[in-house]
Formats: sequence, structure tokens, C-alpha cells
Amino acid sequence: MLTIGYIGNGKSTNRYHLPFVLQRENIKVKTIYQRNPKRESWDRIAGVNYTSDLDELLNDKDIQLIVVCTRTDSHFEYAKSVLEHNKHCLVEKPFMETSDQAKEIFAIAREKGLIVQAYQNRRFDSDFLTVQKVIAEGKLGDLLEVEMHYDYYRPEVPESVHSFDPASSFLYGHGCHTLDQVISYFGKPDHIHYDVRQLLGQGRMNDYFDLDLYYGGLKVSVKSSYFRLKERPSFVVYGKKGCFVKETKDRQEEHLKLFYMPDNKDFGIDTIKHYGLLTYMDEEGTIHEETVKSVNGDYGRVYDDLYEAIINGKEKTITDEQTLLQMEILETGVKNLK
Repeated sequence: MLTIGYIGNGKSTNRYHLPFVLQRENIKVKTIYQRNPKRESWDRIAGVNYTSDLDELLNDKDIQLIVVCTRTDSHFEYAKSVLEHNKHCLVEKPFMETSDQAKEIFAIAREKGLIVQAYQNRRFDSDFLTVQKVIAEGKLGDLLEVEMHYDYYRPEVPESVHSFDPASSFLYGHGCHTLDQVISYFGKPDHIHYDVRQLLGQGRMNDYFDLDLYYGGLKVSVKSSYFRLKERPSFVVYGKKGCFVKETKDRQEEHLKLFYMPDNKDFGIDTIKHYGLLTYMDEEGTIHEETVKSVNGDYGRVYDDLYEAIINGKEKTITDEQTLLQMEILETGVKNLK
């Protein structure tokens, strides 16, 4: 049994973590720390201890792993404190505000023989897993270009922000999803072209980014905007012999926002209207079109991997090197914005 606790009792903990953890019989949630119980807005979970005393959580000998689900600007101090109390640590993304902070946290963990990592749950998005399946089947031929889009039409978000803060930029907040997917599958790029903008002008929120990552002859583009009234496809993959288009994103977040939880058999699962379209030419020059059934996603697989690492001593799936590379890309992307 892996016994865990949480720092933070808001949307992150209750929407993106607990619904998956509570499904797992080999993980026990013992304690949730909330700084201000008067602002509690989520139903309490039976059998879980709620506290406003952080030391009670940190000093509990039963708890092996503490999950930090707070604002990014508090991640460093909380993660450092967790490690100093000799507990493993999972940190919501963006992992830290800077790569220097990330390096320090990883160094403390190594010195103490502990595991610390970012909650990169989007590695287990259905659309991303489906793209990997299509690439592996080889019908596309040699890859030429991959386009990844993460679009919204939410102008009220950037319009309500009147100062620039790197840690609350669109690149940090959403690039941490897609960039991790790229790094986890393709590795470290040869070079990167950055186009990171403040569409409302200097001194405002970063609300657009378009990053091109180059791997030899392959270009992977990661694009996002708050001003897309009509979303672009989630993924478009081009090879020498064909292309694959996945219009819709993974549906886990959609269902969680509706309080439709993972204990439902069809939670997060694509129906046929969400399936992607594969178009390719075979060796005889015949063009084929195939609807590709989506691979099921599961954010909880982050916890499965952590369980294996902490209890059974297996290697981490989400590595320090991958997280540091992502932090460096995020920092570089916003460094010239003011």
C-alpha cells in the first residue's frame, strides 16, 4: 500500500488527482492539508483526514508521498519542505517557476534517495496515445511534420490580466502539457524556433505561442491561442506516405468538468465521431482512408508509475532530464516578454 497526502484542497486536487487515486486499491489517501478551511468548496471524502496544520501532514510517519497541488509560485517551497521531511513528492505542473529551482529540487531528492517529479498526466491523453499508435504502425512512412494544437476562445482570460508574469503565462500554463508530450516521445530537439506573443500588447498576459521543434528532417509544431473561435485539430501528423488527423482532444477533462467521474465505464472514452482519420498510399499506389479507434487515456497512470517507482524500485517514467528540458524551453520562450 502506498499512503499519500495532499498539500492543497482546490480544483487540482479534487478534479485532476483524487478521482483517479480513489479508484486504485493499492493507494490510500490519508490526509489533505488546506491552508484556509473557511474557503473549502469541495465535498469532503469519507475516511480522509483534513487538516490546517501542515506539520501534521509533513511529520506523519505513515505518509510516503505528498502531492503538491497549489499555485506555481509556491511549488518550490512546498516541494523542498516535503523532501526535507524525507517524503517522496509529486508536484503539479508547471513543475517550478525556473529551471534553477527545478535543479535544486532534483539535487535534494537525489541526495536523500527520494523521488520527486511533475504531474505530467497529459502523457496519458487519448489523442496523444492514439497518435503514437498510428506512428508505430508505419503506414505514414517517414515522419515529416507533426502539428499539435491546444486552442480556446477565452478572450476574457487575457483581457482580465494587466501585467506580465512568466509563471502565469499561457506558455507556462499550457505549453507544459504539449511540450512534455513532444519531449517524452521525440526527445531533445536539435533546435527550436520560438514565437511567443502578447496579442493584447506589452505588459499584458502571454496569450499565444507557436514553437517549432526540429529533429533532423522532422518538424514538430506546438501551437496555442486564447483567441481561436474555431479550434484547430488536436493533432495533424504528416509522413511521406500519408497523414493522420485527430480533430478532438482527450475527453477526460471534459468529463471531469461535468463531474462525470472515472467510475463510469465510458469515462473519457471517444465515441466513433471523435475517432481520427488516417489517409495513406500503399505500395501499389492505392490511397486508403481509415477511421482509427482511439486508445483510451488515463491520467491515473502517473500514480501507477509512481507506485512502481516507490514501492517496487522501478525507474521513473517522467525523468528529471525531461522536466529540466521543458523548464528551460518555457524560460527561453518568455524571457524577452515584459
